[in-house]
Amino acid sequence: MSEPAYPEHSCHCGHAAACGTPLPLPDAPAASTVSAGALLLRIPAMDCAAEEAQIRTALERFDAVRSLRFDLPRRTLAIDAPDDTLQAIVAALRGAGFESRTLSAPVAGDEAARAQRREFARLAAALAVALAAELVHFVAPDTLAWRSAGMAAAALAIALAGSSVFRKGLAALIAGRLNINALMTVAVSGAFLIGEWPEAAMVMALYALAELIEARAVERARHAITGLLALSPAQAEVMQADGRWAAVPAREVSVGARVRVRPGERFALDGRVRSGHGTVDQSPVTGESVPVEKGPGDDVFAGTVNQAGSLEFEVTQPAGDTVLARIIHAVEAAQGRRAPIQRFVDRFAAVYTPAVFVLALGVALAAPWWAGWDTMTAVYKALVLLVIACPCALVISTPVTVVSGLAAAARRGILIKGGVYLEEARRIAVVALDKTGTLTEGRPRLVARQALSEALPEAQVLRIAHSLAARSDHPVSQAVATGLDGEPLPVERFRAEIGRGVHGRIDGRDYAFGNHRWIEERGQCAPEFEALMQAHERQGHTVTVLADDQQVLALFAVADATRTSAREAVAELRRLGVATVMLTGDNAATARVIAEQAGIDDVRAQLLPQDKLDAIHTLAAGGRRVAMVGDGINDAPALAASGIGFAMGGVGTDTAMEAADVVVMNDDLRRVPETIRLSRRTHAVLWQNIALALGIKAVFLALALFDDATMWMAVFADMGASLLVVFNGLRLLRGGGTD
Repeated sequence: MSEPAYPEHSCHCGHAAACGTPLPLPDAPAASTVSAGALLLRIPAMDCAAEEAQIRTALERFDAVRSLRFDLPRRTLAIDAPDDTLQAIVAALRGAGFESRTLSAPVAGDEAARAQRREFARLAAALAVALAAELVHFVAPDTLAWRSAGMAAAALAIALAGSSVFRKGLAALIAGRLNINALMTVAVSGAFLIGEWPEAAMVMALYALAELIEARAVERARHAITGLLALSPAQAEVMQADGRWAAVPAREVSVGARVRVRPGERFALDGRVRSGHGTVDQSPVTGESVPVEKGPGDDVFAGTVNQAGSLEFEVTQPAGDTVLARIIHAVEAAQGRRAPIQRFVDRFAAVYTPAVFVLALGVALAAPWWAGWDTMTAVYKALVLLVIACPCALVISTPVTVVSGLAAAARRGILIKGGVYLEEARRIAVVALDKTGTLTEGRPRLVARQALSEALPEAQVLRIAHSLAARSDHPVSQAVATGLDGEPLPVERFRAEIGRGVHGRIDGRDYAFGNHRWIEERGQCAPEFEALMQAHERQGHTVTVLADDQQVLALFAVADATRTSAREAVAELRRLGVATVMLTGDNAATARVIAEQAGIDDVRAQLLPQDKLDAIHTLAAGGRRVAMVGDGINDAPALAASGIGFAMGGVGTDTAMEAADVVVMNDDLRRVPETIRLSRRTHAVLWQNIALALGIKAVFLALALFDDATMWMAVFADMGASLLVVFNGLRLLRGGGTD
């Protein structure tokens, strides 16, 4: 389940390179920024995913490269690598046919838009000149002057549309690589040389136009989630030192500043509410369709909308590190982790392209004596084969679909950390669920307390329990600490025993504050005390006990409400054919009560982290794909060992989210079956695209060999197949593909 230190990034032509560091919610900058120390290059010839793939291939020998971040619309590349390797990297790019220039800052959006308009204008001019060449060929008299004029027009159209294709194609041929640019270079050059210059010009113009349309469509999928950044206002209303409120650029607001948001306004930053009450639409971040009530102490997120009530909040994260920015970067990082089917397509394309090149060469050389064709006809058909054989549609069919699926999931508050998990989720046969914070709200409250010894005054016992509970980050301990009054006492030698509780020294005496299992292990569970605990557990209470070295001092009962979505999620998983099992460190009686409320039959209680890990291995016996859903530190080993780990992002610990492969931002368990449905839908679309790409190629290959297929037909077949698979993949962006 583990990822390599530098994940592979899927490419248009099937190449991959080490180019990123996987983190659950990375502290890296958002899409619109560049990390300090990175070399930012503008590469004019980099206009689609094909060039991205070639650049990755050219740079994959540089082990020191930490990350590559491509921005195709702006034609920029940010390279994070040691300074002493940057000169060699630029030289390697030049050797691959990519001239570059260093930028001091990212290309502005309006400059990128102007560059795109110039690109469309250039291709429109190329198409117009190519049409003029066609008219000369069909209408003008067959004289040397008109033929020369037509050939000049064709050459101009090819130069306008395909100069970069020729440059990159020649570099690939010299290097012995048979990629898309190499195929087009040979096909167009050959057609021009045998006198089919009108078709050569039109093929190049249409190919370049199709590539541009395709690249923009792919960018729509890639950047479907980054548009959320625009939801964060550029300015925030910040309280000044003299008590005034002033509009300040969001990027300049420091952590700890007090910000005001009026009804109808969006939050510019993450923070914690200090005063006021309101209703907030959190759908851009968590995918929740129902607005959430917010008051003092509640967290708010950049990009969400304050629907009612004025709120003042304290900023907890800088503008570049908001949850929204991290979501966007997490999706960007996930786009680089290839699904198994992408690797299959890459391997297939690596064999397919040279095979068709050899087939075309065989047709050109053998068809004159084998099929009785004249030499020019054989060469022409071979060139048509090369155009048809361009593997654009095949190799782009998988990345655009996977990226669309990742973006659709992110819009629903589901962060999937790689295409491999998006595809593999459809195989899940068993879902193991933690109890506290997963099946329950994770916000338990103290419902009962009872002193059990007269060795100390009750007030002293409660204060000792409060002191130990306040030092723990476990939800049950926090509930006890919140439910008790008074100031905590200093605790020495404090230590947490994962899966058991905490202990420490107060006023020179050692105390333990832990669960039923730990008290049994300590030999302090007397029969009368056991009966008392069982009475609470039968009611679904979680019991925590305070004890010293000699005896049990007090009992605390905590209750945690079952999530309203838990039963619906379990029922939906059952409809999908997925079994469920509860894995919890809580006692068996409490676990059974919660399991019954959620509709789970298989309950495994009183488990330590190692026990949960062993349970995952047992459930996975026989090759079954097991998913683990949890939120705590004690769930991390099981999350890491499971086929796919789901972490609850709202109440979950950083450790759990780092160990997981999928983060559910709003803690809604229904997102788990939704992920499985999305995975199944994505898998279906992937195979639809592969079938479309190969089917269209097969039909036109047959027409080229046994009928009168022309280069016009070839380029439309290639262009049509590419656009079909792109737009079919983009369908996942509508509704997440979960219907």
